[in-house]
Order: sequence, then structure tokens, then C-alpha cells
Amino acid sequence: MSLSFELLGNDGLARRGRIATAHGTIETPAFMPVGTAGTVKAMLPQSVAETGAEIVLGNTFHLMLRPGAERVASLGGLHKFMNWPGPILTDSGGFQVMSLKDLRKLDPDGVTFRSPVDGSQHRLTPERSIEIQKLLDADITMSFDECTTWPVEEPAAASSMRLSMKWAERGKRAFTERPGYGLFGIVQGSIFPALREESVKALTAIGFDGYAIGGLAVGEGQELMFATLDRTAPMLPPDRPRYLMGVGRPADIVGAVARGIDMFDCVMPTRAGRTAQAFTRRGELNLRNARHRDDPRPIDERCACPACKSHSRAYLHHLIRAEEILGSMLLTWHNLHYYQDIMRGLRGAIESNSLGHWIAAFQSEQDLGDIPPL
Repeated sequence: MSLSFELLGNDGLARRGRIATAHGTIETPAFMPVGTAGTVKAMLPQSVAETGAEIVLGNTFHLMLRPGAERVASLGGLHKFMNWPGPILTDSGGFQVMSLKDLRKLDPDGVTFRSPVDGSQHRLTPERSIEIQKLLDADITMSFDECTTWPVEEPAAASSMRLSMKWAERGKRAFTERPGYGLFGIVQGSIFPALREESVKALTAIGFDGYAIGGLAVGEGQELMFATLDRTAPMLPPDRPRYLMGVGRPADIVGAVARGIDMFDCVMPTRAGRTAQAFTRRGELNLRNARHRDDPRPIDERCACPACKSHSRAYLHHLIRAEEILGSMLLTWHNLHYYQDIMRGLRGAIESNSLGHWIAAFQSEQDLGDIPPL
């Protein structure tokens, strides 16, 4: 294995770890801001780093279409291209391809699809996905998989999962081992325990640097997601990082860490920032609402982000109502900072064996809701 993972401690099932990559280390549990097309929307790379993020996510599908993987490689790779010197994980493109519906055709070898950008035809196979991610110079490459739809019947979920396992084996053969770079397999099987177990066994037999759990946070709800994690996470190798793909809300992340997950990504904090939503320790705020227009307080008086240190809710409300870009920038920065605050808190709680108390305090504050202005 070419990617180093050190397990530093446990608190119950929760894990405190460290991943060493070619472009730096990642302290886990970790949240990865989503930079799908080579940018975290509304953020400068140095601003992303200032939130505490150590790794960002890019996407094979979007970057192969625009500007093209070969072009990125000729310009020095994705780290240089987007001016992000730290680690990068690239999603394989499977989720995006499967979401095209009428624009794609699936066969046992891969997927043929038409670009939603210009209508041009493209082909993605497990081998081509791995090749593109190498051209991008991703520190962590994801196996190409078929993302199981929701809702789904068990026979369809089984067929989808088994195709992904065949593609995972092909992707592993295509992956070039090199120091500091790793390949993750993706566990599929929807909410069906037997299928998840079969998928874990297939992937661990192939052998990967890390293991992702895919096919969740697609509409099944938190209860089913947590139940699936309860069954799946303990089956994964303890000496490899565990990545829950596309999750999620703060409460989802906290619950998943308590169940043994190490890595997360989600568009939620950045998308929310562009739609006037702010995540806080006391729940979510909509800064578009009129109740904020005369409020001199920060979003959260305990937050150290630029939005909270230098600007009032009234000003942020004004920016949003005036459709000024700065409003999206400041709220995105705040949300990413808040998510990284959660991860810092979780890591510290695991280190001090106080995770149960930390989670209880987190849930209690979330339940209180926002304090109305005086």
C-alpha cells in the first residue's frame, strides 16, 4: 500500500487518525470541501486553508469535460492549476455520469454519455477514470462505480453492486502504485446488510488503501443511513481510512464519526453559503429573513471566521438582498469554518476520551435554536 494511515486513538468506535499523502498530511476525522471543477465556489484557495481544511475534493467527470485532464496535466497537475498545494481527492465521476439518465448508456465495460456542456460524446471505463485521476495528480483516487439509485429493490441493488465490484478490480489493476498516492474502493449495496457485507468482502479481497461507503445520503434518511453504518463500518479493515461519501449535515457527520468514519465531503456548506444559509452551533439561519436587517450581532459570537469577526447579521442581510457577491463569499467562508470547527472539536474529544460529553453538548446547543436579538 502506498498511502500511510496511522490510527492515533479511539473513543468507543470513533477513531483519531492521520493520513500521509504526497502533498501533506490529513488529520482525521476530516471534512473535505468540495472543489468539483478545480475551485471551491466563492473561496480563494488560501481562504479554504485558513478555515482549517487540509484536503479538498475534485471531480473526474467535470474536469475531463472542462478544461480536460490532459490539459491540466500539461499545466502541471491540479494542485498547481488551482493553486492548492495540499492533498486532493478526486471523485471518479460515477455519480455524475449516472445522474445524466437520458444522456448515457451503461454496459458491462463502462458508460458512454453525451456531455451536458456541449453534447460531445465521451466514454468512461474503470481504466479511463483511473487514468484521468492520475493525469490530475490526485493524491487519493476513487474507484469508478455505478451509484445505486434510491429507492431501489434488493435485486437491482445487488446487480449494481456486483458490477461496481468488477469495475473496482479492473481499476485496481490500472492504478499505478507510487509513494504518497492511494486508491480507495467504494462499498455499495444500498440499505441491504447482506449486500453490504458481500461488497466489503469483495473489496478487501482486492485490497485498497482506503474504503469509502457510497450509496448513502441519497434520500434514505438519517435512521437508515446510521443503521447501514452500524452494520458496515465494523466490517472494514481497522488499519485503513474510512470515507462516507456525500455526507452531510453537521448532525450526520457527528453521528457517523461516533460510528467509526474518518472522512467526509459534501456540497452543503458551500451551496448553503450561496443561498443565504448559515450553519451555526445553535442550528441554521436564513440571513435573507427580514428579522436580521437591524441585528448588529455576528452570526455566531464564538466563531472566529471573517464574517463573524468583522460583519453584522444586518450587513450580511443587506449583501444578500442587494445580490452582492461578497455575501456568498462571507457565508461560504463561515460555513466551511464552522464545519472545520466541528472536526477540530471531534478530534479533540476523541483524544481526551470525552466524545460522549462533546456530542451531548453539541446536540443540546443545536436544540436550543438561535437567540433572538434584545
